[in-house]
Amino acid sequence: MINALTIDVEDYWSILSRDWLKVPDARPSAAVLKNTRWYLEILNKYDVKATFFILGEVADSFPELIKEIARDGHEIGAHGFYHRQIFKLTKDEFRKEVSDAKKLLEDICGQEVIGHRAPAFSLNAETQWALEVLAEVDFKYDTSISPIAGRRYGWPNFKKNIHVVNLPSGKNIVEVPMSNITVLGKELGVGGGYMRHFPYLYMKWAIKHIQKTRPVIVYMHPYEIDIEQRSFETQKLKHRDKKAVENFHKLQMRNRSSMKKKINNLLSDFRFTTISDIIQRSNIQK
Repeated sequence: MINALTIDVEDYWSILSRDWLKVPDARPSAAVLKNTRWYLEILNKYDVKATFFILGEVADSFPELIKEIARDGHEIGAHGFYHRQIFKLTKDEFRKEVSDAKKLLEDICGQEVIGHRAPAFSLNAETQWALEVLAEVDFKYDTSISPIAGRRYGWPNFKKNIHVVNLPSGKNIVEVPMSNITVLGKELGVGGGYMRHFPYLYMKWAIKHIQKTRPVIVYMHPYEIDIEQRSFETQKLKHRDKKAVENFHKLQMRNRSSMKKKINNLLSDFRFTTISDIIQRSNIQK
């Protein structure tokens, strides 16, 4: 089985500043350049092509990075513009987010952008109207839905296989659901924080189990390899909010030093390709 490797290109520091420190105009830092380029090097080492879902603000700040990703033969998808979850947006605001990101990425890389992933997997039963918007602006597939009943995200009982979603307008779009596995009654994902927090043996076991029946969709972020310690301003926050920020940051930094070795192991043990290639191999008929 060949699985899909996906990388959500966003900058931890700008998102931390906007969402937690209330700095509305925080821009992506150069950390996203350094960290994403490490991924490009390791993927080249193992001759693996991946799908990079890129924020519009990252492309706007570092267009040369998007050109490098495309030049290395990877697929480029859209991840919204400012990492705003769908439930925080109106339909018109969401349309602008994804349209602007799509156009900017296409203008920079010179190739059609056909895939979308929502920030924080925020496409669910309540925000499913977003699929109609994605089809309207000419995305061919989405890979935002996690078929679980999670605390932060999820669409319980959603189909786990790649399939065509027929929409009320008569349009359709291919959905590539995120991969999950049940462990002791809890649904866990494959990649990202799950990869950081758990031993590599969990990833190896989960992928081997899931790929018996369907391709595994593995996700990760460039910042997950970044162990640089930085100070950030919390003095202006209330004590309660300050503690929340500190706890969030502590959790996000946990086990980052283990990630490079885990990624090397992952690329050695399994075969990966892009989402578009996985869809073609699945012979989905629209």
